[in-house]
Amino acid sequence: METCMNDKVKFGLTIVLIAIMGLFAGAWAITVERTAPLLEVRPAPPPYPSNFSFRGDLEVFYIAKTVISSINLTLVIILLGTYISLYRKTKSEFVVGLIVFALVLLFYTLVSNPIVIYLAGFRPFGLGPFAMLPDMFALIALGVLLYLTLKY
Repeated sequence: METCMNDKVKFGLTIVLIAIMGLFAGAWAITVERTAPLLEVRPAPPPYPSNFSFRGDLEVFYIAKTVISSINLTLVIILLGTYISLYRKTKSEFVVGLIVFALVLLFYTLVSNPIVIYLAGFRPFGLGPFAMLPDMFALIALGVLLYLTLKY
């Protein structure tokens, strides 16, 4: 009975942590994103020529990407911690593979996160919904993996 309660508490805390991370990432993205009118023609950022313009990107896609990517980062860190804990108990080679897999996913989520991209001095533009779709698919896969990891 205690194990079932601990699992429910662990799952609940995981959901709360993911929600908090998503809220912080969304708040950051909304405050940083410029308030250009949507779909209005505007000049492209450097290094494009000054006479080059593009139809405004929907900033909502980049805000969604920031939130989704930050949630992915949280999920990967939780998975990595779970796998390291599992390895300490079992010393299984399979779990070492899961740890390497989680580390690679951690690096992916770090470098694809718009917060890291912004801090490095770059700005994404011109991708439309394709800015967030890869992270959305990764979120679904990580959610399934985390669910299965916490269930068994």
